[in-house]
Amino acid sequence: MPELAYVNGIFVELSEARIPIEDRGYQFADGVYEVIGTYNGRPFAMEEHLVRLQYSLDELAIRLNVSDYGIGRIVSAGIRRANFEETLVYIQITRGVAPRRHEFPSADVKPSIVMTFKSLERLPQEIYDKGVKLISFPDLRWGRCDIKSTALLANVLAKQQATKQGAFEALLVNTEGFITEGSSTSVFWVKQEKLFVTPSGKNILPSITRKILMEIAGELGIETCQFACRLEDLLKADEVILAGTTTEAVSVTEIDEKVIGTGSPGVMVKRIRRAFLNRC
Repeated sequence: MPELAYVNGIFVELSEARIPIEDRGYQFADGVYEVIGTYNGRPFAMEEHLVRLQYSLDELAIRLNVSDYGIGRIVSAGIRRANFEETLVYIQITRGVAPRRHEFPSADVKPSIVMTFKSLERLPQEIYDKGVKLISFPDLRWGRCDIKSTALLANVLAKQQATKQGAFEALLVNTEGFITEGSSTSVFWVKQEKLFVTPSGKNILPSITRKILMEIAGELGIETCQFACRLEDLLKADEVILAGTTTEAVSVTEIDEKVIGTGSPGVMVKRIRRAFLNRC
């Protein structure tokens, strides 16, 4: 089955999808996005993703109502059309097509809505069994990481450095030495059987998987705390866990060539991931 795209009201094969060169998403990264995966063919946590999408649109004053446009209905229709065993859905909404000027265009410019539907290949089980290695990297992103903006160059540079060094992910560290999150993941850590996470705010993305894992921890009776952590303190954690739409919950066994805990996935990540998969 060919990969599928949706562009402003029309489904086409991905190879045939086109957008105008003066789309502000291309010119300025003036847009937002969401990524949704399926389990057993059903979009997981779609309502939460759509709420976050609306938040990002509103914060950038992009005039589109997610519910009125029927984004959820289109996602479901695209999943059915694509007919993959499991589907990865990318949603991107930009301010629209207008002559290239920095200020917002006139009110009659319509937002551009693009989606892609691809086969979802999950991480190999070996990664969950053995854990992954990270590097630390300066957090070079803008000050509104709570908006899921398409302006991801800083994230790309961090991930590329991790790839060059043979690591799974880059752990972002701000100018004050505190951990924020990964280039495309959220970060948890365990100390004395408590689960810690970076405090919510404008310096991190309000991750859907992060939210769900915190709910699961509560259901399991695990105490969860939001706490700002420096890199040197994180290295002393009993466990470090990465979370994300395609990552789910994976153990970190090494950061900057320093072993975390026992160097193997710990009890906490196994409990949380098992409960997460049961929920899916």
